[in-house]
Amino acid sequence: MPRLAPDQPPTAREVVKRLAKLYLNVDTELRYSTPFELLVATILSAQSTDRRVNEVTPTLFARYPDPRALAGVKPEKLEPLIRATGFFRAKSRTIVAMAQAIVERHSGDVPSRMADLVELPGVGRKTANVVLGHAFRAPEGLAVDRHVLRVAPRIGIATGSTPEGVEQELMASAPRKDWTRLSDLLILHGRRICRPKPLCHGCALNDICLFARSERAAGGPPRRGAVRLTSSRPPP
Repeated sequence: MPRLAPDQPPTAREVVKRLAKLYLNVDTELRYSTPFELLVATILSAQSTDRRVNEVTPTLFARYPDPRALAGVKPEKLEPLIRATGFFRAKSRTIVAMAQAIVERHSGDVPSRMADLVELPGVGRKTANVVLGHAFRAPEGLAVDRHVLRVAPRIGIATGSTPEGVEQELMASAPRKDWTRLSDLLILHGRRICRPKPLCHGCALNDICLFARSERAAGGPPRRGAVRLTSSRPPP
């Protein structure tokens, strides 16, 4: 692409194009087989890691595979199963209440609309976006977690400082078909390379990222350590 002016931000399209070559087959790193499993896993991932969640969900879902099964259990019985994800007492209460609401309001089926999802206990817009974008393939927005909130403004494809603001900017700058993929790509890039202390050297976005260009203009040394990755999926 043509050289950008020093203060000219890159386009979301170019960011998606480049990161998609770096992270092949990009997807959520949470393992699931149904919308309900993804909903539970996403709630459990708060203040935890996808790897830790993936360690506990096989046993959890084997015992409680659907909303009806989970709705009838006492939260205390779940605590040992999800302890490793942190905040296990609060999460146990939340996922039981969420399952009960699905049974009572939606006949046991996870709703496929944003307006219905965010009315469930423990489900905010970010969680709803994960479920809609991945389990239903029907995005109504894109998930903005702490990585997206950091990376998008740093690269220059957003200027906001709140999840809501950044989400609206990214939705306006990318076609709907790319919303979920853009979110996944930014999350992975934030985890692997564009960390709080970024590893700019060799980054696929180094020549178009506003932060990297400003560092070079200021005479700062390149930040080293970027590596090429071929898959977003964790090992089974």
